[in-house]
Order: sequence, then structure tokens, then C-alpha cells
Amino acid sequence: MKIIILLLLSVMSLSAQVTYQGKGGESMKRIVFVASDHEYRAEETCTALARILARHHGYETTVLYGVNDEGEITAGASDIKGLEALEKADLMVMFTRFLDLPDEQMKFIDGYLKRGGPVVGLRTASHGFRIAKGKKYSKYDFRSKDPNYKKGFGHQVLGNTWVGHYGENHEQGTRIQLIPEQKGHPILKGVNDGAFCYAGGYNGVADETFTVLTNSQPLQSMERGAKVDGSKEPVPSTWTRSYTSESGKKGRVFHSTQGASEDLLDIDYRRMIVNGIFWAVGDEGAIKATNDVSFVGKYQPRTFAFGGHAKGVKPADMQDINGPIMPVKEVKGGGK
Repeated sequence: MKIIILLLLSVMSLSAQVTYQGKGGESMKRIVFVASDHEYRAEETCTALARILARHHGYETTVLYGVNDEGEITAGASDIKGLEALEKADLMVMFTRFLDLPDEQMKFIDGYLKRGGPVVGLRTASHGFRIAKGKKYSKYDFRSKDPNYKKGFGHQVLGNTWVGHYGENHEQGTRIQLIPEQKGHPILKGVNDGAFCYAGGYNGVADETFTVLTNSQPLQSMERGAKVDGSKEPVPSTWTRSYTSESGKKGRVFHSTQGASEDLLDIDYRRMIVNGIFWAVGDEGAIKATNDVSFVGKYQPRTFAFGGHAKGVKPADMQDINGPIMPVKEVKGGGK
């Protein structure tokens, strides 16, 4: 028995994933989060969302983390074991940045997109891959010049690749403004105008394929009550669209240019992201203004910064759905 337990623990540490079981029975849908960015604490954002969706709404959620050679969750690591979970996924949530995954891992993302699976993209997913020209999956690079896949995953699937910050990142927060004509959209149900996000703006550029739900308005500082930066007009920050897969199937897309772990502290922003996931997976009929979006386990997000992730944490440490996010004693900037 002891040997079996040790083997199970070993497999868990190597899989780089956690799965939270919902209570939806045979009809439950499977949501897979791919979490590895360098700066905005994707590992915290995705874990929090996965727990909310599993505990309160019955989904089976799996979080796949980037890990280092010791199997520790490491911001921006291009090693994400367990991506085969996408073969049975009903939705993929991407929060990645500049990844260059091994081909044997990347093939599962490629396969998911080829079948036209729905996608939710958060923040740096717009530049989720940086893969050198000539490699098997280089078309996904955020600056791809592939004539059949220009500007890569961000542009082809989410609608925008990354071209730069809008305002001073780490100095200016944003206010999320609802588009008046879209207030009846299911994703905005129960969402109040004016959510505050710590993450700064991106240059969101809409085209005819977008349904823009919100704009982000840069503020003069990163304080919740900061005044608007009058030198900058609001720009698109949340939208829906669809992409056409190689199979010919159209896949639903929901994208937000914000999504740092501290952004989830605002209940209206958090509700909008949860609603967006419901919509993307085809469950917009279940969206209610009163749906429970409370955190599961102690949520203590770290201030976003390069190299600012919690050190020494392994995916297995996150398996307890009631445990803290992240499981560290002292958190710089937590609860801000």
C-alpha cells in the first residue's frame, strides 16, 4: 500500500495538473485551464476560477501549470505536462505568455484548435506563444508570418495579437466600462459598470468579427478610486467572436485583455469572466445575475511582477479545493 501511495504521489507531481470534480454527473462539462505566464499570476487566476466553476457550478475543471525541472509551478515555464486532457475538453481557457512548448505537448493544443473547440483567452494569451520560424508549430507565434496564419494564435483565434501596452503598465490601473448597447448580453448579466482592474490596458483593436462588450479606461494610478487619464480614450477590452478551424467548424471565443490575479478581487470583473466561461462552453442559459462567484479557499493574490510567483509550490499542493491560493505563509501585496 505504501508503494502504491508513493507511486500515485509521483504521478501527481509529474502531471503538472490538478482536477476539481464538480457535481454535474455524466452531463458535466470539462474545462481545461492552461496556465503559464511570466507576470500576471496565471497560476492564481486559473486556480481560483477553476474552483469557483467546480464547487459552485458543477463543472469538472483541470488546471495545467507550467513547471520547472523539479516539478514546481514556475511562471512562464514552457513545460506543461497533462495537455492530453484537451482531447476530452469542452472548453480550453488560455492564460499563457511567450511559450515554446515541446512538440509532444503542443500537439494537443493544435489538435484542440483543429477540431474547433471553444476558447477563452485571458490577458497575455494574445501573445501566448513565441516559437521560432521553422519549428513544427511556429505558426502559433504571436508575430507569425505564415500566410495562412498571420500573427499567430492571438490574431487568428482571439482576434488580436499583442502590439503593446496602452498606458503605463504597473503604474496605471483600468476601469472596465460596459458598452451600453451590450448590457443585455448574457455575459454582462449581473455585472455592474466600472469594475476596477490593476492590470493596465492593451491596445485592443476591434474588427467586424467582434462583439465588443467592454472598454478599458486607463486611470491615473493603480488605486481603485483613481481619476481617469483624460489623455487616453477607452479601448476595447472584452469581446466575443468565433474562429474557423481546419475542420470547418466555428469555435466560440471570449477574450479579456485583463485577468491578473488581483483583478479577480473585483466581484464585477470576476463575475464577467465566469459568465464568459459559461457562454463560451455553451451554457449561457445557466447564467444568472445571482450565480455564486465567491472564492473557494483563501484567495491571497500576489502583486503581479516578473519573477513574483510563489516559489516551491507543486501542483499537488493545490489539489485541496479548500486550500489557500497560493499555499504560502507570507504574501507580498496579498489582499490588496
